[in-house]
Amino acid sequence: MVATVLKLRYRVLGNTLARRPWQLVGFILSSLWGLGVLGGLVAGFIALAVFQDLEAATVVAVLGGSLLILGWLVGPIIIAGVDSTVDATRLAPFPLTRRQVMLALAGTGLTGIPGIVTTIAALATLIVWARWPLAAVIAVPAVLAGVLTCVLASRLMAELSGGMGGRRSREIIGTAVLIVLIMTGPILTGIVALLDQAGGDLWTRLQQAADILAWTPLGAAWAVAPSVAAGDAWAALTSAGIAIATLVVLWVVWDRVLEAAVSSPRQRATRAVAAGKLGLFGVMPTGGVGATWARSLSAWLRDPRYLRQLIVIPLFPVLFAFTGGTDGFMFLVSPVLAALVMAAVGYADVSFDGTAFGTTLATGISGRADRLGRLLGAACVGIPLIALIAVATAVFSGDAAHLPAVLGASLGVLLAGYGACAVSSALIVTPVPSPGDSPFKSTPGQNSIMGLLVFVVWAVVLVLSLPAIVPAIVNAVTGEQMWGWIALAAGVVFGAVVVVVGILVGGRTLERTGPDLLVRIKSFPT
Repeated sequence: MVATVLKLRYRVLGNTLARRPWQLVGFILSSLWGLGVLGGLVAGFIALAVFQDLEAATVVAVLGGSLLILGWLVGPIIIAGVDSTVDATRLAPFPLTRRQVMLALAGTGLTGIPGIVTTIAALATLIVWARWPLAAVIAVPAVLAGVLTCVLASRLMAELSGGMGGRRSREIIGTAVLIVLIMTGPILTGIVALLDQAGGDLWTRLQQAADILAWTPLGAAWAVAPSVAAGDAWAALTSAGIAIATLVVLWVVWDRVLEAAVSSPRQRATRAVAAGKLGLFGVMPTGGVGATWARSLSAWLRDPRYLRQLIVIPLFPVLFAFTGGTDGFMFLVSPVLAALVMAAVGYADVSFDGTAFGTTLATGISGRADRLGRLLGAACVGIPLIALIAVATAVFSGDAAHLPAVLGASLGVLLAGYGACAVSSALIVTPVPSPGDSPFKSTPGQNSIMGLLVFVVWAVVLVLSLPAIVPAIVNAVTGEQMWGWIALAAGVVFGAVVVVVGILVGGRTLERTGPDLLVRIKSFPT
C-alpha cells in the first residue's frame, strides 16, 4: 500500500511537470543545484579525509550534521519545502492505518530531491572514515539514522505548522520561529562573548560547540562514527542511544499529531457564544466610530498579522541589550525605534481587511469615523506598549533623567505615525498575507515598489515628529533636564495635532478613494 502511494505521488508529479513547462524548468534547475551541492560536498569530504586528522573530521561531521537537521526542522516554516502532494489529510479517506500513512509520508520525504541529496551526502561521509574501517561500518546506520531524523522532524514540524485541526498552532509556531530568527544575532553574540571569556581561538570554540552538540538530538547520530574512530566505545554507545531515543520520540509525537490532524477539521466554521455576548462590540460606543474602534482593537488583539508586531516590538530593547549592554546609547533610545516601527504597521491598514472592506463601504460610514476608529484601536495597544518600553529601558539603564526626552520622542513618533498612516492607508493598498499564512510566506503580487512605500511613510513620520525629536537630541547632548520635558510636551501636543489633521485629511481622502481601493484589493492574486 505504501508503494502504491509513492507511485501515485510520482505519477502526479510527472503529470504536473508535463502540463507546466516553467515548473519543469524549476524542477530541472533544482535537480542541477542538488547535483552541484553533492559534488562540492564529496570533494570536501575527500580533502578532509586526505589532509585533515580525526579531530577536524569530528568537528566538521558533528557541526555539519547538526546544521542539516536544524535546516530540515525550520525549513517547512520558512519556506514551502515539504511536498504537500501527499499529506495526512488527503490520505485520511483511504483504508490506511496511521502507521502506513506515516511510512508513506516518510517515504515521500526521503525520495524527494532534498531527501535524496541529504541521503547521498550523508553516505558520502563514509569517505572521511575510510581510514578507520570499523568507524566506516558503524557510520552507515548512524548517518541513516541522522537522515531519518531530518525527515521525521521535518514532517512533524510541517504537520504542526499546518494546523493540527486549525490554524492557531501554525500561527503560534510561525511567530515563535520568527522571534527566534530575529534573536539569532543577539543569541550568537552572547554565545561568542561567553566563549571569549573562556578564552581560545575560533577553532577551539568550534570544538567546544561540537563537543556539546554531540550530546544533543541534533548531533548525536553524527557523533557515533567519530567516537568509534577515536576508540571511545562509551561515547559511541551514548550518542547512539540519544539518536535512537530521538527517533522514537519524534515518531511517537508525530503519531499523536497525525491522529489529531485527521480526526478533527482544519478550521472551525462557526463558534457558539452566549446570547448577547458581543465582545468589544458590546463595550465600545455605538455608531461608526465605536464599531470601527471595536473591530480595529479586536484585530490588534487577535489577528496574528498584528500580534506579530506586538510581539516583535518589545524585542528591540532586548536586541540592543544583548549587543551593547543596558548602559549603551542604543538601548536607551530603543523605544524611539520601536515607536517608528509600530507607527508604520498601519500604513496600508485597509489591505488587511481584504475584500471585506466592501462591507465597510456598504455601511456608508464616513471616512472621518473610519479613520478615527482605526486610530483608536491602534492607540489602545500602541501607546501603553511604547510607554511601558520607555519606562522599562530607563529603569534597566539606570538613567531615569532621560526618561521624559525618550518618552516624548517615542510618543511624538508614534502619534505622527498614526496621523500619517490615516492618510497613507486611504491611498495605498498592497498584497498582504492571509490571516493563517506563515510570516515567511511570499505574498503574490508584492513587488519592490510596494515594498519601498513603507520607507516613504517612515520618512514622512520622522519629518512630522521633528518637534519632539530635536529637543530630545538636545537633552541627550547637553544633559539639560528642561529639554527633556520640552520633548515630552512637544511629542504629545504636536503629535495630537498631526493625528487630528491626519483624521480629517485621511477621512476626506478615503471617501474619494474607497471604491478604487476595493477594486485594487480584488485584483490582487491569491
